[in-house]
Amino acid sequence: MVTVVDNVSSRRVRHPEKAHRPDSAVEKKPDWIRVKAPTSQAYQETRSIVRANKLVTVCEEAGCPNVGECWSKRHASFMILGEICTRACAFCNVATGIPLAVDDDEPERVADAVAQMALKHVVITSVDRDDLCDGGAHHFAKVIYAIRRKSPGTTIEVLTPDFRHKDHALEIVVSAKPDVFNHNLETVPSKYLKVRPGARYFHSLRLLQRVKEIDPTIFTKSGIMVGFGEERNEVLQLMDDLRSANVDFMTIGQYLQPTRKHHPVVRFVPPDEFESFSKIGKAKGFLHTASSPLTRSSHHAGDDFEILQKARIEKFS
Repeated sequence: MVTVVDNVSSRRVRHPEKAHRPDSAVEKKPDWIRVKAPTSQAYQETRSIVRANKLVTVCEEAGCPNVGECWSKRHASFMILGEICTRACAFCNVATGIPLAVDDDEPERVADAVAQMALKHVVITSVDRDDLCDGGAHHFAKVIYAIRRKSPGTTIEVLTPDFRHKDHALEIVVSAKPDVFNHNLETVPSKYLKVRPGARYFHSLRLLQRVKEIDPTIFTKSGIMVGFGEERNEVLQLMDDLRSANVDFMTIGQYLQPTRKHHPVVRFVPPDEFESFSKIGKAKGFLHTASSPLTRSSHHAGDDFEILQKARIEKFS
């Protein structure tokens, strides 16, 4: 069996499922995409809390470029339900394979870490768990309830899978009343077959719409990456689709290729185009649009939540 070694992040075998893919050169990043190496004491303290509670973060598993900045501010996005995904999206650095059994103690450990870090806002995400009858929905709810018990003042954002073919899974998560429900479309419809083959664009869009139908008080959020070769008009149409689904907040960031076996970066989108997306998002009626080369779903999530709250008050005052 051919294995693929990811030399970008953790120096371990991660992507044997992508061994059949042709190599694509990892292009040099432009000057506007630069991050500082993590060196602060706060970064080390955050890392220690994560390790002590035996937790997984999407910051590390997805190879997020903002991990140094966020952890230095004692912010972290926790990834529940293990570190092995049942899907193999062409953009994603998370490992694919057969997941381990659900860890029933994880909700309490996540809640302990949130309390230890004194987080005002926390993001909880997960791998896809197509192997579970509920897609992991009950586990999401247990994590939310555990955080509410131990840190009642902390606002909670969930970034969920699509729960495809999982009846009533969405209702289970929404009934736990997270403050923000995020589900990323990731890319425009024309790129789904190559970029996100295990998902369906209109299913994801409908998922977001259903959240508002079930509980209109929950903020909804979705994000995409650009640089896959999409056309500008496709991005604008996607923005219209999200607004039609009553999505409140959109994030747009640059796709960065994790390894040679992942989808290539077709284009590095310049900062001024990201700025234009922010302005267009406001004009289209989003409460907030975060758009920059290094924007990620969880980046500045706490600050963005405060912006959402203020924007909603202004809209209805």
